[in-house]
This record gives sequence, C-alpha cells and structure tokens, in this order.
Amino acid sequence: MTFDQRVSELGLQLPPEPLLPPGVWIPFEWVRVVGERCVLSGHGALGLDGGPAGPFGRVPSEVSLEAAQESARLTVLAMLGALRGALGSLDRVRDWVTLNGFVNADAGYPQTTAVLNPASDLLLEVFGEHGRHARTAIGVAALPLNLPVIMSAEVIITP
Repeated sequence: MTFDQRVSELGLQLPPEPLLPPGVWIPFEWVRVVGERCVLSGHGALGLDGGPAGPFGRVPSEVSLEAAQESARLTVLAMLGALRGALGSLDRVRDWVTLNGFVNADAGYPQTTAVLNPASDLLLEVFGEHGRHARTAIGVAALPLNLPVIMSAEVIITP
C-alpha cells in the first residue's frame, strides 16, 4: 500500500496550502526541497479551506490538553497537505527525520511532549517505520495567530 493510499484508507483529509490574507506576502517557502532533503517551515492547524483552525490560545489555561492534541494532529495533516502539494505525492517521502514542535504554553507547563504525542502517532500510522523521527517539544510564550501548536520538520525524499 502506498502512503497516499494509507491516507485515504485512514479517512484523512489534507488541507490545501495555508490561505493568506489579501496583500500578505511571505518571504519563505512552506516546503523547501534541496536534493533528497525536504524541509517544512512552521505549520499550524488548518481547516479544509486552508484557513487557520482553532482553538486559539495558551495550553492549558485557554486550550485544554485534549484540544491542543487535536491541534497537533491537524498540524500534521497541514504538513502532509503541503508535502503532497510540493512533491506531487506522499509516496516520494522516504523517511521522516525530525519533527520540531512548539506549544503556546503557560509558564511552567510540563506536558509539551503529551501535546505532541498524537502528531508522532499519526506519522507512524501513515508512514509506518518510515514515520519514525527525532522530536523536540518546546513550550513557548507566544505563537503566530495565537495558535496552540506549530511544527516544522525535515524529511528525506526520493528524486
């Protein structure tokens, strides 16, 4: 079974590239391919229209652990959508190398790894052994758009 087929079998829907407000320009690429390396810029949860998906706020005072975990899963789906758009197919992914997660956390919040665990689980569900990755889960004081989670990654791809 291919990775694209696995996404379909799991009933997952991938959003399009992030929808930017009119007149907004970004000076970077969401997905940067350099040889066999593919680096994904920081992504947040997206709706199926490409717009930011809530909830918004700090974990856990404004966003529950469970809601933040769902945001982490939606963030991975946004990353997979960006990868599919850039590569033409998720089947070009050979291996996930790193997943770097940032959690909009209250000071001293110790469960940032718990927030990101569903994201790692989803990569393993879709990619099996090829989804194994090193990971960082850092709590930060603020994130763009007041999102609870933002993630970046690096994958190895086939030419």
